[in-house]
Amino acid sequence: MEDCLKTGTSRRTFVMAGAAAACGALVLGAHAAAEEEKAPCPGKLPITIAGYAYDRVRALRDKRVHVEGCDVTFEESTIGKMNTHAFSGPQSREVTEIGLSPFTLAFGNDGFRDYELLPIPVLRLFRHKSIFIRTDRGIEKPEDLRGLKVATPGYSSSGLTWIRGILQSQYGVKPEEVKWVVTGTDSAAGVTGGASQWEKVLPKNLSITVAPEGKSESDLLISGDVDAIFHPAEPQVIVDGHPQVDRLFPDHRTVERAYFEKTGIFPIMHMVAIRRDFAAAHPWLPKAVFEAYSRAKQVDYEQIRKMGSYFSSLPWYGQEHRETCELMGDNFYPYGVEASRKALEAAFQYSYEQGLAKRKLTIEEVLNESTLDLQEDMS
Repeated sequence: MEDCLKTGTSRRTFVMAGAAAACGALVLGAHAAAEEEKAPCPGKLPITIAGYAYDRVRALRDKRVHVEGCDVTFEESTIGKMNTHAFSGPQSREVTEIGLSPFTLAFGNDGFRDYELLPIPVLRLFRHKSIFIRTDRGIEKPEDLRGLKVATPGYSSSGLTWIRGILQSQYGVKPEEVKWVVTGTDSAAGVTGGASQWEKVLPKNLSITVAPEGKSESDLLISGDVDAIFHPAEPQVIVDGHPQVDRLFPDHRTVERAYFEKTGIFPIMHMVAIRRDFAAAHPWLPKAVFEAYSRAKQVDYEQIRKMGSYFSSLPWYGQEHRETCELMGDNFYPYGVEASRKALEAAFQYSYEQGLAKRKLTIEEVLNESTLDLQEDMS
């Protein structure tokens, strides 16, 4: 520094130059680290995993958790695109998130065997929240939907199959008692990424009409052409806060908690699937993938317990976590066959009784055989 001062260089200039050099070194180091991360790991099996970057998956995507023996490339995508990639696309992904109902129909109706499921229900959602009604039609309870017009974006997606199944099993409202309007335009398509061919299956012996081209389910509800809509995501009409639209169950949290207490079912929307030929060539891989997803979820659990209340903007985050654990246990988002059996069997039953699947599938035939007895180590 003395030499710098002697030559007339100010202290501020010297500090700025040093900072610039340090920043340059950090950028070069980050670039080198990024290039190193892209480079294949010697001796490890390269695989590509596709999915959403859920909190419970993020540690896997960010490489804080590894699939043992593998060099993983994680590709983020939407469920419509992932389904299409697996069913009729290039199938270049060895492991992919996949819709449970579309997989059920592809497997049961079309002999699809290119992928098989792993006992990783990576997306679960309660579905009472997904029924939206006109508030000027006298709809106060599920039974009031009989004889009314209900619009849906597509028909046979996992979320919509669950909604209809819950209505029939819990309230006695059968699909054939409703007038269905199927739209080709989805007001929440930016979230779902569109539908594959297996979200468009229409059963026979139902009253089904096709909406005018370009009209979404939200458009039809706003105009009053339908009385309600079923939607697996948040339709635009709800996002916009239309004054004459509400949920059938405004306090859906209470209703959904009661449903879980009664049935023990936490509905499954998406599973993780593995390409069958790749699993056969590497029989150790299904277990390794299962364990990696489980470890990534445990990283999320730990974050929730230790720092969740600080990082979340929700004011009662901690209370919600405690109440969830009291109802559903500490591992409230469980993986493994036994932890998922009730939900899987219900999903297969609904697909069959709604006339979507030609037969009722079994857990044993759709899951990778080596994973049927896997259980999570939560220690």
